[in-house]
Amino acid sequence: MLKAITALLLFAAVVAHADEARIRKVVEEKTGAKVEGVQPGPLGLFEVRFRSSSGVRVLYTDAEATHIFFGKVYEVSTDRDITDERLRKLNAIKFGDLPLDQAVKIQRGKGTRVLAMFSDPHCPACKQFEQTLQKVNDITLYVFMFPVIRPELVAHSRSVWCSPDRAKAWIDLALNGKTPAASASCPNPVEKNVALGQSLGVNATPTLVFANGERVGGSLQLADLTELLDQAKR
Repeated sequence: MLKAITALLLFAAVVAHADEARIRKVVEEKTGAKVEGVQPGPLGLFEVRFRSSSGVRVLYTDAEATHIFFGKVYEVSTDRDITDERLRKLNAIKFGDLPLDQAVKIQRGKGTRVLAMFSDPHCPACKQFEQTLQKVNDITLYVFMFPVIRPELVAHSRSVWCSPDRAKAWIDLALNGKTPAASASCPNPVEKNVALGQSLGVNATPTLVFANGERVGGSLQLADLTELLDQAKR
């Protein structure tokens, strides 16, 4: 108990002596980023928050900003990516604010686990992730079609929306490369989805948004996806 109190007091002393003004000044001068916040981070370092085109990002410094650390912090004993966990929280959005009526709904099993996804049907990483999604049960997936990689093929996404079975048409296109037979001329939300993604800072496909609002830019392995789905459901 005494050791824990001593450690806490030492940490508080470090925090008290951190030169936040200097940290802000040095980071802004060296990186060109506008610092939004400074607070204690892992390993006795300080987390510095700034905003980029992809949302809130972080870097780390010591108390006097004599060194700047870019990259991720991993906790080996638990195999946790501390930085990614933090970024998911910093970039979280309100899932309930998403216009789900603009998404292709795909349900497997009871569908009690919920996931929204911004995806381009002609994105190689998205196609690979579709293979992973085929192995997930008990999920309701909302696909916001986000055709930005090959915009000349945007009609394919519109055709998915115009198909009598949108879920099947999406999987046929995104997973199997089969172009929908339906016309692309019906009213559709594709342009709205692109604008929505851009307003949320989506700059990677796929981008995943979990029920708790946390989001991940890029695909996930099956085990990681399952873990995050279960965490968000609690």
